[in-house]
Amino acid sequence: MRESEQLALYFLVGERDDGLGKRLYVGQSGDIRKRLAAHNKEKDFWEKVLVLTTRTESLTSTHALYLESLFIQEAKRVGRYEAENANEGMRSHIPPPLVADCLEIFETGRALLACLGHLAFEPLTKLTSDTSSKDILFCRRSGTSAQGAYTDEGLVVFKGSMGKAEIGKGFQGHAFARLRSELLRQGKVMLEDGLLIFKEDVLFSSPSGASAVVCGAACNGWLDWKDAAGQTLHDLKRKDAELVD
Repeated sequence: MRESEQLALYFLVGERDDGLGKRLYVGQSGDIRKRLAAHNKEKDFWEKVLVLTTRTESLTSTHALYLESLFIQEAKRVGRYEAENANEGMRSHIPPPLVADCLEIFETGRALLACLGHLAFEPLTKLTSDTSSKDILFCRRSGTSAQGAYTDEGLVVFKGSMGKAEIGKGFQGHAFARLRSELLRQGKVMLEDGLLIFKEDVLFSSPSGASAVVCGAACNGWLDWKDAAGQTLHDLKRKDAELVD
């Protein structure tokens, strides 16, 4: 396409080697075809590329550098995909009108990528650990103190939640134990003062995965996670569906 020869941003997407999510690289170039040919030799993780540009060819190198930095920083902040960028890009001082242009392009690009199924820049949940809401769930099994929220994508455990530092012997070879080790490696959770502390909001694809990491043992998350009134997640989300069936 002709657009591949003009200044644009691009997103390389692929699966992690361990199967625990996706990887992402954000870049910008004035010649996408040449840049991708180089990446094809240098980077073997990506399976798909998405390109963001304008119909009017109005992007300048200043726009591109600023947007590249915005997308990299947001991907790392959200934490859905493992960011392959070693640094956070170059965001030099630019005038307010140009910043406004970049923010508009950023929001449009984020929405378009989400529509295509790539949620790398979408917040895990609109709730936060400080939110007072009936939608907040609690896991207080085995002395843990974790909070989270159930979403269409799974269960988000909030930053500041506390789990068990040690894991059970029968849990050591479990897939969720490997996930726990990976979260420790990434620094999303840390061992502090005999506890497992969540350093950021973490999305789990299932409630049981969330409670297993929190409790250090195989768990039924549908029963472990409860609202402030003590109702289980099963009663809140599954019971009515079972009655319909």
